[in-house]
Amino acid sequence: MPTSGTRTWSPRGTVRGTSRAAEPAGVGVVADRPVSPDALEERHLVLAAQAGDSAAFAGLVRRHQRRAYAVARAIVLSHDDAEDAVQEGFLHAFRALERFRPEQAFGAWLHRIVANAALDIARRRKVRDADELPETLSSPHRDPAEADELRARLTRALETLGDRQRAVIVLHDVEGYKHAEIGALLGIPEGTARSDLHHARAHLRRQLSNLRSVE
Repeated sequence: MPTSGTRTWSPRGTVRGTSRAAEPAGVGVVADRPVSPDALEERHLVLAAQAGDSAAFAGLVRRHQRRAYAVARAIVLSHDDAEDAVQEGFLHAFRALERFRPEQAFGAWLHRIVANAALDIARRRKVRDADELPETLSSPHRDPAEADELRARLTRALETLGDRQRAVIVLHDVEGYKHAEIGALLGIPEGTARSDLHHARAHLRRQLSNLRSVE
């Protein structure tokens, strides 16, 4: 189901922005092994969508819209920019669908496209609205005033990180992606993702030195 407050995408919808996210090649190739019923159903949706069934593609959108939004939001922080990245990513995926290989993992392929769209938006928009920091970054045990202070400080600290390091730390520490998955999403080696995470955490610790550690 779509994330609350986000637009529902359809091939006929109007999409703001004109950036073209690069289509990843070979992301999430599935080795010969038993396929789960869910994966089999998704493959059937992909094949139907490739045959021109718009309802099947809408089904793929519903399956992946929430996670696609989370990926985009980890990179751009702004709700509006994240929605634009998801819209652009789904549009590009729709146009490139005939080149998608059904033996690939559709989610990994799609999320890489969305990540590329978000990175492109982040490069174009260095001044962004960051008033909606993900709720999971704040501690449920803090009183409201302290939580608000931490959120404001953490928002400012995240904005001082480079786009890639900010994406890595939010994807890992908030969204739960593994280093290898982050590397595939952002098009960087796994070792680079690990290094970026280390440096991003160190940077946030320095920025938040008088508050509780972010780890």
